[in-house]
Amino acid sequence: MKLNNLAALMLASIVLLSCNTTKEEKKLKSKVTSKETNEGYTLFKNNCYACHSVISKSHDEIIAPPMVAVKRRYKMAYNSKEEFVKAVVAWASDPKEDNALMRGAVNQFKVMPKQLFKKEDLIKIAGYIYDNEIEQPAWFKSHFNTMHPNGMGGKKGMKMNN
Repeated sequence: MKLNNLAALMLASIVLLSCNTTKEEKKLKSKVTSKETNEGYTLFKNNCYACHSVISKSHDEIIAPPMVAVKRRYKMAYNSKEEFVKAVVAWASDPKEDNALMRGAVNQFKVMPKQLFKKEDLIKIAGYIYDNEIEQPAWFKSHFNTMHPNGMGGKKGMKMNN
């Protein structure tokens, strides 16, 4: 009987110790993710919002498409975070009309000027964009639904509902 109790106690100890390790790993991962998110947001806010403004009063005031529109379009074309980040980094590193995913934006605003960002910073920015809800100008939802009454590319699921 004592042997069974001892075995049960040892098993319970192992389970509890492994749970504590998992909790510690989660804390560490959370800190890393938070740091990456904060860095990505800071880079995004300080570098992208200069042109992709969220404070414009109307579509007529903007000089580049809102980042929420960029995110939506890139997520349509790229299924995974890895593909999304790679595509955004490639575009921002060397924007050319032939490589544009957002043809309407290029027609309206022309090609984005080449930016002199470090690749590591672009990866952080693109990762932040992919993982987080992006602010949108107050007028954006109405404009988007007017321009895309059936959703983007005719896909009903891409209409803005929020």
